[in-house]
Amino acid sequence: MTTLMLFSLLGGVAFLLHGLQWAGDGLQGLAGARLRSILATFTQNRFLGLATGAFITAVIQSSSATTVMLVGFTSAGLMTLSQTVALILGADLGTTFTVQLIAFQISNYALAILAVGFALYFFSKQRRIKLVGTVLFGFGLIFFALKLLSDGMAPLKENDLVRQLMFGVSHVPVWGMLISAVLTALLASSAATIGIAIAFATQGLMPLASAIPIILGANVGTCATAWVASLGTTTEARRVALAHILFKLLGVILIFPFLQPLEGFVGLTSENIVRQIANAHTLFNLGIALLFLPFTGPFARLVAWLVPERPSLEESSRPKYLDPHVLDSPALALGQATREALRMSDIVRDMYRETIQVFTEDNQEILEQIERKDDWVDTLNREIKLYITKLSAKSLTEEQSAREVDLLTLTSDLETIGDIIDRNLMELAKKKIYKGLRFSDQGLKEIIELHARVGQNLERVISAFASHDPELAQRVIQAKDEVKHLERELRAAHIQRLHAGLAESIETSAIHLDVLTNLVRINHHVTSIAYPIIEEK
Repeated sequence: MTTLMLFSLLGGVAFLLHGLQWAGDGLQGLAGARLRSILATFTQNRFLGLATGAFITAVIQSSSATTVMLVGFTSAGLMTLSQTVALILGADLGTTFTVQLIAFQISNYALAILAVGFALYFFSKQRRIKLVGTVLFGFGLIFFALKLLSDGMAPLKENDLVRQLMFGVSHVPVWGMLISAVLTALLASSAATIGIAIAFATQGLMPLASAIPIILGANVGTCATAWVASLGTTTEARRVALAHILFKLLGVILIFPFLQPLEGFVGLTSENIVRQIANAHTLFNLGIALLFLPFTGPFARLVAWLVPERPSLEESSRPKYLDPHVLDSPALALGQATREALRMSDIVRDMYRETIQVFTEDNQEILEQIERKDDWVDTLNREIKLYITKLSAKSLTEEQSAREVDLLTLTSDLETIGDIIDRNLMELAKKKIYKGLRFSDQGLKEIIELHARVGQNLERVISAFASHDPELAQRVIQAKDEVKHLERELRAAHIQRLHAGLAESIETSAIHLDVLTNLVRINHHVTSIAYPIIEEK
C-alpha cells in the first residue's frame, strides 16, 4: 500500500507539472507576441501596472516569464523600476488564477477534457484550434493529476501519524512553511505545491489551519526560481528578483501574527475546504498588492539601494538579453534575440559613423576602438546564432520561423559590415596614416558624401527592421542603384584628377578607390537586410 501511494504521489506530481506547462504554453501561444506590447503600453500608472501584471501572468501561467520581460524593458529604459514593482505585484496576483481553476474540483471530467484537448490538437490543421487543444489537454492533465493524488492519499485517512503531522503543522506553522517553501523551490511551481495540499484536503487530511502555512511557504518558495535565474545576470534582473522576494517575505512576516484571524476570515468565504485554500492564496497576494502598491516609488528606491550598479568591464562585448530561461517560450525568446540583434546593430552603426573620423582626422585611438568593437560584434553574432539554434529545436509557428530567418540574415549582414569596416576600411586607413598621405580636398569631400549616403541607408534599414516598416525598407532598396550611380560618378571624378596630375590624388589613388568600393559593399549588405522586411508585407 505504501509503494502504491508513493507511485500515486510521484505520478500525480509529474502529471501536475506537465499539465501546468502544457496549459501555459497553449495560452501563451494564443496570446502571441502581443504580451510584450501589452506590458509596454499599459503601465502608465501603478494600478494599470498591477492589472497588466496579473493579466499577463494569468495568461502565460508563469511569473518567471513575466519577470524576464520586465527585466528586458527596464534594461532598455522603456519603463521605470517603480512601474516594474507594480507589475511584479500584479504578477504575484496572477499566479493565483490556476489555483482558483483547480479549486473547481472537476476531476471526474478530467479524462473527457483530456480527450477533447487531444482531439483538437491532433486532428486540427488550424494553429489556433491546436493551441486551444493544448490548453484543454494541459488542464485535463492538471485535474487528472489531482484525482490521482487525492485517490492515492485516501488510505492515509486512517493513519494516526499523518493526522499528528497535520496537527503539528497547524500548531507549529513555521515547519509547514519551511517544508512548503523547499518543496516549491524544488518543483519550481507554487501551484503544484498548493495542488498537493488540495489533494490532501480533499481526503480530509489537511484542515485550513494546516493549509495556510503551506500556502505561505509556497509563496516564498516560488521566489527561488527567479532568484536562481538572476544570478550572474544584470543588475536589473537581480533587482527584480529581490523585489519579488521582499514582497513575499514581508507579506509573510506581517501576516504571521494573525494566522488565526486569517483562518476565520477565509472560513467565511466558502464552506468548501478546497475553495477556502484557493481563496487564502488569492487573499494573501491581493493583500500584498494593496499594501505595497501605494509605496512602489520608495520601494523601488530601496531595492535600487540594496542592489547597486556593478562596475562593468567591456559590457558591450557580452550578450545582455539572451536569457536561456525563456527558450521554452518562442515568442519571448525571439523578442529577446531581436533586442540583442538591435543592440548589435547599434555597435555596427557606431563603428560606421566613427570610420569617417579616422580618415578625416588620422585618429589612431578611434581606429583601435573600431577594431575592438568589431570583436564585440563577432561575439554577439556568434551568441545570437547559438541562441536561435537552441530555439529552433522548439515548436515555432510559421511567423516565428520567418522572424528567426530574418534575425539570422540581419546578424550575418551586420557582422559582414563590421568585418568590411575592420579588415578593409581600417587597413586602408592604417596605410594612409603610416605613409603620411592625405586625400585631395575634393577627393575627401567625395568620400564623405558617399559615406553619408550609405550611412543614411544603414540608419533607415535598422529603423525598418526594428519597426517592421516595409515602406522604409523599400526606400533603402530603391537607393541601391542611386548609390552605385554615385560611386561611378565619384570614380570618374577621381580619374579626371589623375589625368590633371593632382599630386594628392595620384598618391592616394589606390586607397581612394578601395574606400569607394568598400562603401558600396557595405551598402550591398544594408540592402540585403531590407529584402526580408519587404517580404513581411
